[in-house]
Amino acid sequence: MTSSANPAPLWQPSPERIAAAQVTRFQAWAAEHHGAPADGGYAALHHWSVTELETFWKAVTDWFDVRFSTPYARVLGDRAMPGATWFPGATLNYAEHALRAADDPTRADEPAILHVDESQDPQAVTWAELRRQVGSLTAELRTLGVRPGDRVSGYLPNIPQAVVALLATAAVGGVWTSCAPDFGARSVLDRFQQVEPVVLFTVDGYRYGGKEHDRRDTVAELRSELPSLRAVVHIPLLGTDAPEGALEWSALTSADVAPTFEEVPFDHPLWVLYSSGTTGLPKAIVQSQGGILVEHLKQLGLHCDLGPDDRFFWYTSTGWMMWNFLVSGLLTGTTIVLYDGSPGYPDTGAQWRIAERTGATLFGTSAAYVMACRKADVHPARDFDLSRVTCVATTGSPLPPDGFRWLHDAFADTPGGLWTASVSGGTDVCSCFAGAVPTLPVHIGELQAPCLGTDLQSWDPQGKPLVDEVGELVVTNPMPSMPIHFWNDPDGTRYHDSYFDTYPGVWRHGDWITLTSRGSVIIHGRSDSTLNRQGVRMGSADIYEAVERLPEIRESLVIGVEQPDGGYWMPLFVHLAEGATLDDALRDRIKRTIRAELSPRHVPDEVIEVPGIPHTLTGKRIEVPVKRLLQGASMDKAVNRGSVDRVELLDFYADLARERT
Repeated sequence: MTSSANPAPLWQPSPERIAAAQVTRFQAWAAEHHGAPADGGYAALHHWSVTELETFWKAVTDWFDVRFSTPYARVLGDRAMPGATWFPGATLNYAEHALRAADDPTRADEPAILHVDESQDPQAVTWAELRRQVGSLTAELRTLGVRPGDRVSGYLPNIPQAVVALLATAAVGGVWTSCAPDFGARSVLDRFQQVEPVVLFTVDGYRYGGKEHDRRDTVAELRSELPSLRAVVHIPLLGTDAPEGALEWSALTSADVAPTFEEVPFDHPLWVLYSSGTTGLPKAIVQSQGGILVEHLKQLGLHCDLGPDDRFFWYTSTGWMMWNFLVSGLLTGTTIVLYDGSPGYPDTGAQWRIAERTGATLFGTSAAYVMACRKADVHPARDFDLSRVTCVATTGSPLPPDGFRWLHDAFADTPGGLWTASVSGGTDVCSCFAGAVPTLPVHIGELQAPCLGTDLQSWDPQGKPLVDEVGELVVTNPMPSMPIHFWNDPDGTRYHDSYFDTYPGVWRHGDWITLTSRGSVIIHGRSDSTLNRQGVRMGSADIYEAVERLPEIRESLVIGVEQPDGGYWMPLFVHLAEGATLDDALRDRIKRTIRAELSPRHVPDEVIEVPGIPHTLTGKRIEVPVKRLLQGASMDKAVNRGSVDRVELLDFYADLARERT
């Protein structure tokens, strides 16, 4: 869908909303103090932010009052990618900024965290209590010998203890890393063994879908396979006793101690995130304290428009970058909402019920959840009190046009309408390249604009910028939250090859995008699995959006396979809804739907029923490994089994490849 085909906005912010937005006030202030354009709205501000990169980021640190305990020599010491150096000479601490609201006596007893589990009863952790627990745990970590640069790991669900552990780790200058407890032992070890943690925070189990899941055996395996551990901390979520040799959480967080913060260099490691790791070991991506601090202040404060009066909910787990992003809501003084449980329990409306119970103002979820609600005929604004929700944001995959329409219609009676913010970024930067802008209109199927400070472009194979055409998503200037390095990549080869091997000195993310002539962005899917038929490049997301409108289709997966003889085979795999049958009539309807809504080129060569669609552990459809299996690669060469939610589903595709040879 291009701008010419879709001229009318779905939603427009009111003049009052534009005037009140923090990005509006930032632009006026930056015009007065830093030479930003006073007129021209967001487009002019964005242009200034990427052409005057150093001035822009200095303005961000001034606006948000970033506390440098040691001043910086300049904003950008070296802008070459990879290897850009930000704010050389500066020292600071991320956790100190995350707890600043606790310094305000008028806010000490307000909630910093609202925690909800499947009982739906919100439990508050005040700013004062959060600060006290972080202070107590910080002192205990130092007693355990944790020093700057040591890794601290969490095998934890989305609970307040995970936030406390992250902040205490950052406070002492340690390096945090986490996995959700639904990850199996092999998946966790593939991650944690790379970084060799000295402390492991763990639960005895978790609750999901109305059931308790005991993880004590998995924890025992982790302990035996991580010889670097000096201490294990037991959090009795299911009420069991600590295993022999483990420390009790309550004993480490009971003191009334003010936290003391290790002032670390701007580029000191904050945490390690992991790519989905569909082949080989997951990439261990290291991001810095200062880089994440300033990027998230910009993203959450200016783009998401969050502040002390907001409540920020995003459905996530500790194994996904969105959890780290959610925790950073504390930087803006916002109350963050943690949900530990199934996204659809006891029914599809579960996440909307959480928003109602917590008074969420920004509601973040997946595009898949929005489409599931649409199929299930959920009526969020009718059936729940969502009067405080001002924005529904989605990520994980492109929000289909039908998702935009459904959300708009579902909130049609909301005063001012609903701001729908589809956003896109990556674990690699723990942020967004494009998405939410509170002062811009929303167009169906489109992200509002590239983010400030991000010189986002669409390039053809020769590196020529494109407008209103599909191209590679590239970023031509450095972002503070780009990785400082990958773990165990001493010469930077793996880091370089992941992003900079196609266009030297320019970040290529691996997505197909369109930058429209009005400045919005359309995401088409991964470029390394994007379909290319007769020289025409097509995004898989467009096909999923069309096919999954059909009530018989639960989920689908389309793969384009280059053949040795120069041919091209494009099968569509469909996981059917209960009771549906893939007969000739349904096959014909699928193909007619795709032809009518997209083009004849999009019509698959075959429609094949499968027992299920495999995903990464963070919920993304696995396209590239399936493509490799269909091209004849062995299972071990095609996929890292520990990164797949249901690895047995891959056997179907491997068997199909053998049948076709």
